[in-house]
Amino acid sequence: MKILILTNHDLGLYKFRKELLETLLKDNDVFVSMPRGIFTDQIIEMGCKYIDTSFERKGKNPFKDLKLLSFYKKTIREIRPDVVLTYTIKPNVYGGLACQHLKVPYIANVTGLGSAIENGGLLQLVSLNLYKLGLKKADMVFFQNNANRDFMIEKNAVKDNYDMLPGSGVNLSQYDVKGFPDDGTIDFTYVGRLMKEKGFELYTKAAEYIREKYPETRFHVCGPDEDNYHDLVEELSEKGILVYEGYVEDMKGVYSRVQCTIHPTYYPEGMSNVLLESLACARAIITTDRPGCKEIVDDGVNGFVVKQNDLDDLIEKIEKYLSLSNEERKQLGLNGRRKVEKEFDRNIVIDKYLKAIEKVTK
Repeated sequence: MKILILTNHDLGLYKFRKELLETLLKDNDVFVSMPRGIFTDQIIEMGCKYIDTSFERKGKNPFKDLKLLSFYKKTIREIRPDVVLTYTIKPNVYGGLACQHLKVPYIANVTGLGSAIENGGLLQLVSLNLYKLGLKKADMVFFQNNANRDFMIEKNAVKDNYDMLPGSGVNLSQYDVKGFPDDGTIDFTYVGRLMKEKGFELYTKAAEYIREKYPETRFHVCGPDEDNYHDLVEELSEKGILVYEGYVEDMKGVYSRVQCTIHPTYYPEGMSNVLLESLACARAIITTDRPGCKEIVDDGVNGFVVKQNDLDDLIEKIEKYLSLSNEERKQLGLNGRRKVEKEFDRNIVIDKYLKAIEKVTK
């Protein structure tokens, strides 16, 4: 078969869907349409046929979006795929419309609804109507959390053509249990894009408070600077409050050095890969009670739940973690490992995709 994948970013495809790509490539020709990025060459080396695609992930220019729709139609006509897999908002919308027009089966993955839909107002109305059009004739719509699913059902964006995935799942062999560090410091890490909505500012403020009160703590930051925090990071690094590691391609080494991952996001998540990978490495998590995070954290069992955008509560939960013995901290991580083994194995995602593809291409 010919399988065409439409996505907005090579990082997510390579980091979180590599195993699915490998499985599909065994018996099929796989084409990937996306903007070029740092993992594009690796995806090509795997055997995928790459189609360079230019569009703005956050752009709101309707003329550019119409150009993307036209490009998708042209690409589908040329390749004539048996099925199209779409990921993220614009590919789901404009890829879905292109597939409908050309009567090609497609499977959409709602990796998160995005700020435009979550924040309400006119932009929500426009975005939601576009999403409804894009998903209208999807053969299958995968959701990563119940809140996204329920919202789209309530808004009549989907009917009975949907199923649930445990996010992107986690590769339990790649992210294995790490020995628990016990070298005199207690290390936390923030992993992700440096964005206000991801809780980065909350993390830095909590780090300032905790470092002064508990000098044995260390606060790492791993991720690219998306919202121009360069000056803040430099200042806090010079003061010894943050250990900035930049973008880290392979996080396993970081997880081996830290005890706990702090993810104080209030950004629309699908299912947090950061939290899944942390737990797979047997590291406790401190995160918010919001869709895409609350499904992963069991309060007091594998970590702690924090109220969204609440600095005082974040500090309180970090102090609660610090009050535990080293053995109790270690046990939180081991409890998390058991949870992801049971509920978030990436093989669950691969099996669901294979069954959906088989069904729509009969």
